[in-house]
Amino acid sequence: MSGGGDVLPHRLTLLLSSPRIAPGLFSRDAWTALASATHVLTRDEDETQLNAIQESGIAATHLGDKDLADLADPAAVARLLVDRTAEGEVVWIGSADGDPGLTDALAAEVSRRQDPPEVEILVGSYDVPGARLLDLVAVMDRLRSPGGCPWDAEQTHESLVPYLIEETHELVEAIESGDRTHMVEELGDVLLQVFFHARMAQEHPDSPFGIDDVAGGIVDKLVRRHPHVFADVDAETAEDVAANWEQIKAAEKPHRTSPFDGIPEGLPALACANKVAGRLSKAGRFDLAVAAAADDDLGSRLFALVLEARDKGQDPEAALRAAIRALPGQL
Repeated sequence: MSGGGDVLPHRLTLLLSSPRIAPGLFSRDAWTALASATHVLTRDEDETQLNAIQESGIAATHLGDKDLADLADPAAVARLLVDRTAEGEVVWIGSADGDPGLTDALAAEVSRRQDPPEVEILVGSYDVPGARLLDLVAVMDRLRSPGGCPWDAEQTHESLVPYLIEETHELVEAIESGDRTHMVEELGDVLLQVFFHARMAQEHPDSPFGIDDVAGGIVDKLVRRHPHVFADVDAETAEDVAANWEQIKAAEKPHRTSPFDGIPEGLPALACANKVAGRLSKAGRFDLAVAAAADDDLGSRLFALVLEARDKGQDPEAALRAAIRALPGQL
C-alpha cells in the first residue's frame, strides 16, 4: 500500500472460476469486483462466463474487440491488461483453459513498470464434489464423436465386456493389496467402463439412455431402499437395514419366485456357491445347502468348504486368492 498522500495504484483482478458449474455462479466478492471495474475483459468471444456477465447488465468484452493481433501471445495480453489499469480497475475473466503463460507474462510486465498496478487473484467459484465427473463426460464424448478415437468409435457394449471383467478383477486385487494409489487407478478404470457404456447407449436408435439416466436410476434406488435414512422407517442395526432391503427388493421384483433368480450365470463357481448359500439361508431353506454339501464327491466337498467359510464370516473367493498369493514366488 502507498503512503497517506499517495495515489493508490490501479488494480488488475484475475477472476478465476470453475468451468464445471453453470456460468455466472460467482461469489458475492466476484460480482462486487465485476460491478466496480472500469474494464471487464476476457480472451475469447465464446467464453461462457462472458455471456453470463453481459446478460447481468455489466459491460464486458473480449480481446478481439480490442484489436489485439495475437490473442495466443501471453505477453501481448499481459501488456494490454496492465495498460488498461491506467484508466481504472480491470477484471480479467479467466478462460476455461487457465490462460497458459499469462501469470508469468503478467509478473514480467508488472516487474518492469515503474508504477505497476496491484494484481490480485480472486476465485469466483469452486468445483463442487463430483465436478470432475463432468470432465469424464466431456472426454468420452470427444473420444466417441466424429474426429475422435477410431478404436473407441468401433466399440460396442459386447466388445467391452472382457475389459469390464478384467478391470473389475484388477480393482479387487488393488483392494486386497491395500495399495491406495493402485485403488484410485483401478477405480478410475472401472468408472471409465460405466461412462463408456453410457456414452455408447446415447447412440441407440430406439431406446437411448445416458449417464444421467444411469446415475438417476441408482440414486432413486438408494433413496427407495434406505427409508430409514430418507423416510420414517426405523432401522437401528445393520441387520435391520438388510431385512428392510430384502423386503423392498422383493416388492420391486415380484417375478423372482426362486431363491436362485437373479444370480448371474457367469459368476465364478465359488462366488456363485456362496451366493446360493446366502439366498437359501434368507429363504429359510438352508437345509438344502447342507444336503448339497453332505455327499463325498468333489463338488459337494467344495460346497461344504463354502459353507464353512460362510460360517466363519469369510468370503471363500477372497480366502482362496489369499492362499494363492501366499505361495512362494507369487506376485
